[in-house]
Amino acid sequence: MAVNSFMVPLGSAAPDFDLPTISGGRLTLSSLKGSPVLVVFLSNHCPYVRRIENGLGPYAADYLGRVATVAISSNDVVNYPDDDTEHLIEQARRAGFGFPYLIDETQDVARAYRAACTPDFFLYDADHRLAYRGEFDSARPRNDDPVTGTSLRTATDAMLTGRTLTGDQNPSLGCGIKWKPGNEPE
Repeated sequence: MAVNSFMVPLGSAAPDFDLPTISGGRLTLSSLKGSPVLVVFLSNHCPYVRRIENGLGPYAADYLGRVATVAISSNDVVNYPDDDTEHLIEQARRAGFGFPYLIDETQDVARAYRAACTPDFFLYDADHRLAYRGEFDSARPRNDDPVTGTSLRTATDAMLTGRTLTGDQNPSLGCGIKWKPGNEPE
């Protein structure tokens, strides 16, 4: 069942995180201080993510040095083993991700961000205040729209040039995060 993102209020502070990467290191939000950051919640198995994943690597490469891109997988890997570390490594290679991919095993980070679906995009300015939350573009598993990243690219360009973004943003749509029993958001 497809789920929309929660559309967290613009201007919200980015919750800190300290998570392991699929390559064995760790990454904290505080280590990205002073840099705009895109935090995107992803999974390997979701058809909505699969539909746009080949556009996400080029987005991150195009904004390299101006926006730090970070992916986080928060799905319950016991019930969704296609989202375990081994499969995320395979996905990163397949999709050409050149950015850190983190594992939120406790799902605390997804809850703190109010992530609802995969993919779910949160773009923060250099002060780590939310500038955009919404769709990558209009491509969905059941349409032929090209994967361009237009919605996110337009928001990123506006943020980087100091233009104020309005709250009129289309929510992301995707597979609901696969919560461990008892972790579902209230």
